[in-house]
Amino acid sequence: MDYTTLRFELTDGVGKITLNRPDAFNAMNLAMVRELYDVTRRCDDDSAVRAVLLTGAGKAFCAGGDLRSFAAEDEEIGAHLKDVTTALHDAISRMARMDAPVIAAVNGAAAGGGMALACACDLIVAGESARFTMAYTRAGLTPDGSSTFFLPRLVGLGRALDLALTNRTLSAAEAESWGLVSHVVPDVDLLPTAERLASEFAAGATAALGGAKRLLIGGWNETLETQMARESRRIARAAEGAEAREGIAAFLEKRPPRFG
Repeated sequence: MDYTTLRFELTDGVGKITLNRPDAFNAMNLAMVRELYDVTRRCDDDSAVRAVLLTGAGKAFCAGGDLRSFAAEDEEIGAHLKDVTTALHDAISRMARMDAPVIAAVNGAAAGGGMALACACDLIVAGESARFTMAYTRAGLTPDGSSTFFLPRLVGLGRALDLALTNRTLSAAEAESWGLVSHVVPDVDLLPTAERLASEFAAGATAALGGAKRLLIGGWNETLETQMARESRRIARAAEGAEAREGIAAFLEKRPPRFG
């Protein structure tokens, strides 16, 4: 599929998704979220994709929802936003459930739905100039894009409420200290650092990485005993697979594992 609002490249197991509406600071309209769903479905379905890197073209990662396009819907804005959020949420579900780790390389602003999208990734690498703000209530809207699920898990309920209600802006350094961001690097090093990390994941045990993601994401609402039962089933299943056989053999033979 040819995309009009994003770019997709697959190189050496790394699927790179670049939000590509730089003149609108990569704000998400209906066309973009539909294309985002399509590309995340492709990444999930294609075994050649072993890691995903998500970033934005131009000066911003993503400015959130395209309020101009939303306002143009006039009386149909509610129905339109249901269409937008359905596609966005389907894309985020794919990101969370796929085996491939998903890395956000945040350049510039991640606001509203852009911040939500970054929070839904498995790891966030931010340039020093990156800024994070929820921004929803400033526009009279409520959060979406899975932010009310992932944000409290990343920073705690109190800080999530602070961000949602005050719309304060976090610098990259503050976001790192709060546990929102995994790594902060100089802006010029952002893509090389994120690409190197994605390449390391692409060379790793993809099924095991996906299993770890699902255990951690799904474990928040489980009891201790239920979660340990899930762990037991998952590790037993993993042990029977080719990745574990290779990983264990490599450990015993004192050599690097060769996955994939």
